[in-house]
Amino acid sequence: MAPLILLFLFLFRVISVISQSPDALKFLGGNSSLCLSPKLLSKPLVGDNGKIYTCSDRNFFAFESNGSIAWSVHINFTCYVDIPPIQDEFGKIYLVAENKILKINPPTVRNPESTFEIFFGKMVTTEGSNKIAGMAVNVISSLMFITVENRGLFAYTLRGQRLWSAGPVLYRSGYRVGCKRNVTVCHFTSAPVVDQCEGSISNTYGELYSLAIRNPQFKWIQDLSGFDKLLTVTPGNNGLVYVTFPVKALLLALDVSTGNILWQKNIGPLSTIDCSPIVDSNGWISIGSLDGFLYSFSPSGDLRKFPKENVLDLVALVSPLLHCSGYAIYFSQTVMEGKISRTIGDFTYISAMKPKNVVFTMLVPATESVYWSGTYTGQFASFLNESILQYFTMDEKILLAFVTAGNTGNPLRCRTTRQKHTSSCSLAKPKHLSIYAENETTILLYLLFESLVLIILLCAVSFCCIFWRKEKLKNQDLGGFLETRHSLWRRKKKYDQIITAVKKQAAEEGSTHEVMEILGGMVKERDGIERKLSTTYSLGRDKCNKSISKSVLPLYDDKTYTSSSEGTRSDDSCSYSSSGGSHGSSSREDQAKNLGYYGDEESALKGKKEDSILQGTISGDWFLLEVGWVC
Repeated sequence: MAPLILLFLFLFRVISVISQSPDALKFLGGNSSLCLSPKLLSKPLVGDNGKIYTCSDRNFFAFESNGSIAWSVHINFTCYVDIPPIQDEFGKIYLVAENKILKINPPTVRNPESTFEIFFGKMVTTEGSNKIAGMAVNVISSLMFITVENRGLFAYTLRGQRLWSAGPVLYRSGYRVGCKRNVTVCHFTSAPVVDQCEGSISNTYGELYSLAIRNPQFKWIQDLSGFDKLLTVTPGNNGLVYVTFPVKALLLALDVSTGNILWQKNIGPLSTIDCSPIVDSNGWISIGSLDGFLYSFSPSGDLRKFPKENVLDLVALVSPLLHCSGYAIYFSQTVMEGKISRTIGDFTYISAMKPKNVVFTMLVPATESVYWSGTYTGQFASFLNESILQYFTMDEKILLAFVTAGNTGNPLRCRTTRQKHTSSCSLAKPKHLSIYAENETTILLYLLFESLVLIILLCAVSFCCIFWRKEKLKNQDLGGFLETRHSLWRRKKKYDQIITAVKKQAAEEGSTHEVMEILGGMVKERDGIERKLSTTYSLGRDKCNKSISKSVLPLYDDKTYTSSSEGTRSDDSCSYSSSGGSHGSSSREDQAKNLGYYGDEESALKGKKEDSILQGTISGDWFLLEVGWVC
C-alpha cells in the first residue's frame, strides 16, 4: 500500500508541474523517460536577454532565470554536453551535436515556433574522423570559426559561406616552425579562441597558432609544450591572451600581437582540466581554485585574492561567469564537510568530504567591491526545486548560471556582448612592432649611413645643375673655365704676398707718395680678382656683387694723394673701373696692353707680362697697376 501512495504523490507532483508550464507538458510528452531518471544538462550559456541556453540529449532548452522553460525545440541529433552553445549578435544560437553544428532560431512574433537547421557538417561522417573540437564567433566581424580534428580550422560567415581553412604549419621560408614534437599526430585539438580585437587562436599539443580574421595568415606560433601539453586559452580582448595550465596551476599572459610571454603567475589547484578563467571589461582575469580562493590578476599581473581571510572548508569547483554589465563577476564556493590540503614538491593536493552548501558572490575585482553574497539554501533552492529543473541533474555550474541570469544583487547596468567587447578592446594599446627587433642598432646605423649618402648625392646633383648653367661655360669648355679660375686664384695669392711685403716695408721706412700709389693700385687689382672669383668664376650661381669693397688705405687730400678702390658702376651692368697714379687718363685698351691683355679679359689673364710685373722685386722698380675690369 505504501508504494502506491508514493507513486500517487509523485504523479500528483508531476501533474502540478505540467499544469504550471505548457512547455514542460510538451517536453515531458516526448520524453517520458525523464520522469524515471534525471538528465544531464550541457554547459550552459547565459544570454544577453537573461535566458539560460542548454541542451540535454536531443532537446534544446531556453530557461528563464526562475527555472521555467521559456521555449524548447526537439533536435534530431544528440548534443555534446562538454561544449556550451554560443550566440551571435543577431540572437541566433549555435549548438554542436553529432559532428554537426546546428543553428537554432528562437521564436519571434512572426515565427512563434523555434526551429533549427544544419549550419556545418551536412555530410554524414563516421564518429571520430571529423569530430568537432569546438567553435567560436567573432561578434564584430560576424564570422564563425570551427575546429575539426584531423582536418583543420575553418572560417565561415554567419550566412554559411566558407571563407578559408587552415592547418598547423610545418615549415615557413624553409624553417621548421610548427608541429615540432610529433608530426604524425599534429592537428588542432581544442576549440578556437577568438580575440574580438585581433584574430583567432588555436592550439595543438602545447603549441599556439595565431591567425588573422579575414585570411589564413599565421601571425605567430608559440611553443609552450615546455610548460605542459594540456592548456586552456582565454582571450583577453585587451591586447593580451591568457594560457592556463591546469595540471601545473600556472597562468601565462601573452602579447596577442607577438605571442611573447609578458608574465606568469602561480594559482591554486584547479578542479578540472577544462576549468577556465573569465576576463571582465576592466581587463582583470579571475579563476577559482580548490583552495577556496578566487585569484584575480590585473593586466599587468597584480594579484588579488577573494575572500581576504582563509576559509578552511570552501572550494571553488567551477569557472566564474561574467555579469551582464561586463565589469562584475559571479563565482561560487562549495562548503564541504571537511577539507585537507597538502603540498608535495611544486604541487598542492586538496582532499574534501561531501558538499553541504554553495555560496555565491558578486564582486568587481578591479575595485574589490562585493555587491552581493548568498547561499543555495533558502528561497533560491525552493523555487528551483518547484520548477522543471528538479528533473535534471543540478551541479554548481548550472546553479551559477541561474544566479548570473537572475542578476541577483545587481546595481550595475547591463550591456550587450558587442558593447562589452568594444569596451574591452579600448584597453588594448596600439603597438608599433619592429620586425628587426634583434638588430635595431645595426639597422639604425645603416639608416644613418644611407641618409648621409643621400644628402651627399643630393648636394652633388644640385651643385652640378647650378654649375652647368653658368654663363661662362656656354662659351668655353670646362677645362678653360677651371684653368682661368686657377690662374686668377694664383694671381690673387701673389698680390697678397706683395701687398703684405709693401705694407711691412712702408711701416719700417715710412710711407712715400710713390709707394702709396703703387700699393693702392695693387689693392684695387686684388679686389677686382676677388670679385671675379666670387661671381663670374665661382663654383656656384652667377651673381653680380653690387657691394664694392673699400680700400683699407688712408685717404689723402687732392694736393697730396687720394686712393680709393671705389669705381663707377653703370646701371645695366657690373662694370667697374679704377685709376690711379700718373696713368689715370689712359684708356681701357691702353691699360690692357700695358698689362699684357689681348682680346677679352680671360685671354688677358694668360698674358706673359703679368708674371713679370708680379714677380718684380720690391726693392727694384715699382710698377703702377692700372686695371680696368668688367663683370
